[in-house]
Amino acid sequence: MIRWLIRLLLNGGALLLVSYWFPEVKVESYAVAVLAAFILGLVNTVIRPVLMFLTIPLRMMTLGLFWFVVNAVTFALTAYLIDGFEIGEWPMSLVTTILAAATMSFLGWIIDLVFRKSDD
Repeated sequence: MIRWLIRLLLNGGALLLVSYWFPEVKVESYAVAVLAAFILGLVNTVIRPVLMFLTIPLRMMTLGLFWFVVNAVTFALTAYLIDGFEIGEWPMSLVTTILAAATMSFLGWIIDLVFRKSDD
C-alpha cells in the first residue's frame, strides 16, 4: 500500500514536470497533479484496453504509431475530467497532447521500473 502511494505521488510529480516542459499543459497544483495521476491510472486501466482493442486495425496499419494517439486520448480524457488540469484547445494542441502523453507514459514507465527493481 505504501509503495502504491509513493508511486502515485511520484506520478503526480511527473505530471507537474510534464506541465513545466509543455506550456500548453497546465496543472493548477500538486494536489491536482496527484488527483490527475490517480484518474489517469483509472482511465488507463478501464478505458485504454477497450480503445486498444478497437484500434487494432489502425495500429497495424500504422505499425504501432497509433498507440501515441490512444495515449493522447486517455490523457485528454483525464484533463477533461479534472478541474485545474488543462491541455490547451483542440485541435491546435493535438501534437502537444501526443508528446505530453508519450512523455508521461515514459516517466511512468521509469517509475514502475525503479519500483520493480526495489521489489527484488
